[in-house]
Amino acid sequence: MSLPPPVARPWNVANALTALRVALVPAFAWLLLRQDGQDEGSRLAAAAVFAVAVLTDRLDGDLARRRGLVTDVGKIADPIADKLLVGTALVGLSLLGELPWWVTVVILVREIAVTVVRLLMLRQEVMPAGRGGKAKTATQSLAILILVSGVGGLWRAIGLVVMAVAVVLTVVSGVDYLAKAYRLRAPRARPAPAQLPEGRSDGLPDGGDPP
Repeated sequence: MSLPPPVARPWNVANALTALRVALVPAFAWLLLRQDGQDEGSRLAAAAVFAVAVLTDRLDGDLARRRGLVTDVGKIADPIADKLLVGTALVGLSLLGELPWWVTVVILVREIAVTVVRLLMLRQEVMPAGRGGKAKTATQSLAILILVSGVGGLWRAIGLVVMAVAVVLTVVSGVDYLAKAYRLRAPRARPAPAQLPEGRSDGLPDGGDPP
């Protein structure tokens, strides 16, 4: 008789990395907004903190899968930590006048909607990120990293172009995710009744009565 797989403890290295990512958010926000975003050293430090936070996101997912450390706490905390980091970066850039507010609103509405649906779907099925979602995350992270660094000129133009691509991927992948979730939750059609031989309507001999 095989034993059930061990249950991962809520406090493990993968979830610790998620907690670290959340803890980095206030420091990141302070560095980004310090001196109204005009301090070059602080902007570069904010970019470095953001890069470290993104790296922890990659590491905690890999560790959780490879070492069997997936927990309900991690399933809930990980997407929330991601959205908190990205949302802080987008709002900060918009407050500094370096990113249009409509971009921030579009991305945040999508991220919140998908996160809520993902949490609602946890008991039914874990929906992993598809290729579109992964591409969205990569382009968002790259665009934010460039814009947060405060580097101007050509690099800023590149950052805005990458952000435009990220917005498109954000909307498309969000619609795709919600459509998949709807199909999973939609009631399945009942199987059609079996065909009866011609002249028979109830499967009983002619003139017979049901038992």
